[in-house]
Amino acid sequence: METFFSFLERRVDDCSSLLCIGLDPHIPDLKEASAASALDFCLTLVKQTAPYAAAFKPNAAFFEIFGAEGWTALKQVIDAVHEQSRRLGSMIPVILDAKRGDIASTTEAYARSAFEHLGAHCITLNPYLGKDSIDPFIKDHEKGAFLLCKTSNPGSGDLQDVPLENGLMLYEHVAKLAQTWNTKNNIGLVVGATHPEALARVRAVAPDLWFLSPGIGAQGGELESAMRAGLRKDGKGLLLPVSRGISRASDPAKAAAELRDQIISIKRELTR
Repeated sequence: METFFSFLERRVDDCSSLLCIGLDPHIPDLKEASAASALDFCLTLVKQTAPYAAAFKPNAAFFEIFGAEGWTALKQVIDAVHEQSRRLGSMIPVILDAKRGDIASTTEAYARSAFEHLGAHCITLNPYLGKDSIDPFIKDHEKGAFLLCKTSNPGSGDLQDVPLENGLMLYEHVAKLAQTWNTKNNIGLVVGATHPEALARVRAVAPDLWFLSPGIGAQGGELESAMRAGLRKDGKGLLLPVSRGISRASDPAKAAAELRDQIISIKRELTR
């Protein structure tokens, strides 16, 4: 049976990459503050970096800021990834970075928006409302969700590091729940590359899950430390999103290729 993570693993094998290209059209990086400019910015990135991308991760906020036109641009960006997938003969998953979290009919609507309207394959979710809040997103085994576990921001410890009576941190409890909820092979965890010790702890309690590990580069995360802490024994299980380090490079294609090659080199050293 095909699942979201079987699709992802096939793409990882096809492109020999764990690099996830972040599509974050920050207004200062655009020619003008408009949805059309955000679209052009992202289409250029998609076209230049698709051969090196294990996945693309558009951040909904940078499109929503432009209202209805931004939402249309987001769909067009996702459509462009699908077109590159057809061109390359390899499905490149699209992870919608939206961090949704709600209940009942509201969460059903969010799921339909992400998967049916926009055409994303996966979404980031806040799991703190419980399993029923994520069920609509994971009922189809071909659609995936990355649950916020230990996020990359400095304030993540305010809640996520709360110690529990069993000696675990709250984020470790989230990881253990996700491991048990992953009956359709379509649940992963967001674990920041800025916290390599936490990455290692989460890997210990969730040895099988895929991690989405933002924070490399601009946020201060270090590539080798993150890979050492987060890779599974099979050399997979870790997606490494990079946005500004590629989009602000003079040659984004070259920057993506170099990062991909660096990941390959580090993985070879760690798994030999």
